[in-house]
Parts: sequence; C-alpha cells; structure tokens
Amino acid sequence: MSLAALPDGQLVARCRAGDHSAWEELVSRFSRYVYAICVQAFRLSEHDAEDVFQDVFTKVYEHLPRLRSDDAIRPWLAQLTRRTCIDRLRAGSRVTVSADELEPGEVDETLALLDEALSVHEALARLGGDCREILDRFFARDESYRTISEALEIPAGTIASRISRCLAKLKIEFEGRNDSGPAS
Repeated sequence: MSLAALPDGQLVARCRAGDHSAWEELVSRFSRYVYAICVQAFRLSEHDAEDVFQDVFTKVYEHLPRLRSDDAIRPWLAQLTRRTCIDRLRAGSRVTVSADELEPGEVDETLALLDEALSVHEALARLGGDCREILDRFFARDESYRTISEALEIPAGTIASRISRCLAKLKIEFEGRNDSGPAS
C-alpha cells in the first residue's frame, strides 16, 4: 500500500517509527490545510502564513511522540495552527491583547469548512481515477457535459449517469464504508 493511501493514524505511526517517507507524506497531506487555516481563518499575510507553517511543522516533528492518539493528527494540527497563528498576531501587536480579541469571530466556522473540505478531498483521493476525474471536471472545473464527453471520450448522454454513480461512491467513501461494486 502506498503512503498516500494510508489512513492518517497509520501514517502517523510510521512517522513515529522514524519513516522519513511517511513524514514527507504527512507534511504533503496536511500542508494546504495548515496554510488555509493561516490565510482563510486568521487572514495572515503570505509571509506570516509561511512562518506559521514552518513553526507548526517544526512543532509537529518535535512533539509528535506526545500525540495521544495517532488518529487525532488532524484536530491536533488544527489546534496547534490556531495557537501559532494567535501567537503570531500577538507578536505583531503593539498592545497586549487576549487570544479572544486576536481570533476572528468566524474562525470556528472556517475551521469546520476547511476540515470538511479536507475530508471530501481525502474521500475523492480514495475513489478510482475515472470517478475522481469526472467529478473534478464537473464540480471543480465547472466543465459542461459536452466538454467532459470530448475530453474523456465518453458519450455525452453517459456523463450524467456516471456523475450520479460516482457521487454515490463518493458518499460511501466519505462515510467511511467500502464499496465493492465495479468502478465506472
């Protein structure tokens, strides 16, 4: 099984065991998530977001052995990123302010949306290439049935049914169950 296909908990376990490739995969898997928290939830500048990103992954590397559960990596990363962002904002402030004053009111909502987006992204990654491709083209790239049909060399009349089947598979993946049906 490739590292990219490993569940978060197994990837963390391999990191704890000293697997350098697993560490690279962990950083790759969560880098956009951490950066999005910095930029979207805390509205940090690009420079500050990059600094927080580096600080967060340095802390993860140093403190990973203290993580209570390998499966808790995502919420731990979110909390660590949140605290590091607040520290960065506090350091840039000329007056003493509380964390509540530094944290934008919609941070919890933004974190929930980012967490959900990451979950959908992970479920899409577990789908077969055909489903991943057709759903990406239709929903992310906003391509028409005709454009998808031409690109994938599938009859245009088949696109809607493929999207429907792939969405059903995505729902199963998103809910954490396995689908033993044939790939479309």
